Amino acid sequence: MSGKYATETLHVEEGGIARAAKILRDGGLVAVPTETVYGLAARADSDDAVAKIYGAKGRPSYNPLIVHVASLAQARALAEFSPVAERMAEQHWPGPLTLVLPRRRAADLSDAVTAGLDTLALRMPSHPVMRGLLDAVGLPLAAPSANRSGFISPTSPTHVLASLEGRIDAVLDGGDCDRGLESTIAAVRSDGSVEILRPGPIDLGLAAANAGSIEAPGQLASHYAPGKPVRLMASEVAPDEFWIGFGAIGGDCTLSDSADLTQAAARLYACLHEGARSGKPRIAIAPVPQTGIGIAINDRLRRAATPPD
Repeated sequence: MSGKYATETLHVEEGGIARAAKILRDGGLVAVPTETVYGLAARADSDDAVAKIYGAKGRPSYNPLIVHVASLAQARALAEFSPVAERMAEQHWPGPLTLVLPRRRAADLSDAVTAGLDTLALRMPSHPVMRGLLDAVGLPLAAPSANRSGFISPTSPTHVLASLEGRIDAVLDGGDCDRGLESTIAAVRSDGSVEILRPGPIDLGLAAANAGSIEAPGQLASHYAPGKPVRLMASEVAPDEFWIGFGAIGGDCTLSDSADLTQAAARLYACLHEGARSGKPRIAIAPVPQTGIGIAINDRLRRAATPPD
């Protein structure tokens, strides 16, 4: 799709998965719920369909996409799995872990999916709607977050439409996402070592690698941005700031009044969206502990607070 059109809202219980599958097989774009955030899906084997993702999002061509698969067998046809990668997939799939692996030369994929790299980012999601859609389409789906590039990720259909209304064919309404934070991305190297390229819900007990060349989504310095200045570690607030609280700090919107980091991850983008819609020109965010999934939350917050180049 290009230009401005009406975006169709599909409901799962009314044959929405079948309708979404037809749109995707025909080369269109559908926003789909996963356990992490809503993804903007297109068939991964079509140059035209994948180009529509980049166009709708305004995504730079050097930023690769994650390909979602229905099974480990489907994934093995696209990338080379070392014993380490096999063990990781068997332990964490389906779920919010993306593996960056060597792409098979014969893989039936658009080259734009990998942004010219010889590696491929793969994930097997656990959300029943996304899994049902993968089964219905019968093809791997490229699916970055369903929002304009660089802006706040969507965890509800309302968030998707606020960013992409008229730019995509449909949104498949599966309600709010459970995790609310994008997948952990881990690169499995040829020597068997593992590097974390983006922290997320799956804790592999490894520190994130130092930023280098872009190998996977979520590595840009400025990302997840609400379109106004963000101040971190705020224990007090100015009159012109929308305050996002945590624990004892209530704020205008709280990540978790019980200081539950899992709840904070699930609510992070909803609070950022609320702050973006508020009439206040700036956002202040209370401290979040740098432990467990708090590491991933703070990663997203630092990128949200970094001005674009």
